[in-house]
Amino acid sequence: MAERRQDFETVRQIHAVLVLHFIEGKKQSEIANELNLSTSKVNRLITQGRKLGMLKIEIDSPFQRLMDLEEALSRFASLDSAVVTPTVEGSEKATLQQVGRAAASHLTETLRDGDVIAITGGKAVSALVDSLEVERAWDVTVVPLTGGVQGKYFTDVNHLATRLAERLGGKTMLLHAPLFAESQAQRDMLMGVSSIKEVLDLARRANIALVGIGSVQPARSSYYDLHPVPEADRKMLVGTGVVGEFMAHLIRENGAVANFALNSRLVALSPQELGQCERVIGIAAGTSKVSPIKAALNGGFLESLIVDEDTAAAVLQQYEGSEHVA
Repeated sequence: MAERRQDFETVRQIHAVLVLHFIEGKKQSEIANELNLSTSKVNRLITQGRKLGMLKIEIDSPFQRLMDLEEALSRFASLDSAVVTPTVEGSEKATLQQVGRAAASHLTETLRDGDVIAITGGKAVSALVDSLEVERAWDVTVVPLTGGVQGKYFTDVNHLATRLAERLGGKTMLLHAPLFAESQAQRDMLMGVSSIKEVLDLARRANIALVGIGSVQPARSSYYDLHPVPEADRKMLVGTGVVGEFMAHLIRENGAVANFALNSRLVALSPQELGQCERVIGIAAGTSKVSPIKAALNGGFLESLIVDEDTAAAVLQQYEGSEHVA
């Protein structure tokens, strides 16, 4: 009986120490003073409590739904990771900014000195660059994955690459070529120019590729900022089975590059060539990107995806036979 009483007193004392330390947030020295114990005794009681299984830590996130979406996306799309941000109702701009901030954090959390970062143009990549803040300079090199289109902040990939390198404290190698050549023959000639080939060869071996995912819906697509297309031709594109744009390539639902004349004139790496990159991160916001995202996933182009909540939920709904939609 005396031993049981002693056990009870010990457990009661452990319980009191655990409550004071983990619930009330008191330091071990404060607990020692309050209970008239030595600091070493308090430390031993906390250790005993852990061994007895008396301490259980539970983390309850107010964004649990987002965590569930991330887990489901990773599982169904065979991704290494997914990041889902809140959708700001009624504000596409604010939603895009949220995704950009998350992408910037994801980049800096996994960045290493010596990395090569290859990027596309696009509003989502631009939002990442705008949000980027680092605590120290990184020894990285930023290169474009495509030629550029001057005129808008998000279509000039050289401008984005320069800004990203400046914010990281690294350097950049620019691709001095248009996104669209005037013909396939001119495209082939440009791709063989030594200065262009050097940049694209480096992009193929990138440690990190940051890639926007574009819509081709007639009224909602920034693809037509890259290459103006009459309204009738825009509807024709959708009617032929083109569902999105990836690295400026028009792609079908299964991720295959469409047999379309504009694709043959692109001064850019192909989506398939991203397979040589160590990690490809897709960034997108807005439900108009649902079909393009699914096509990119079907093509197996991505290791990671950063997207907003409504879009993530809609992508999951497109997985037939899914047993879980968060």
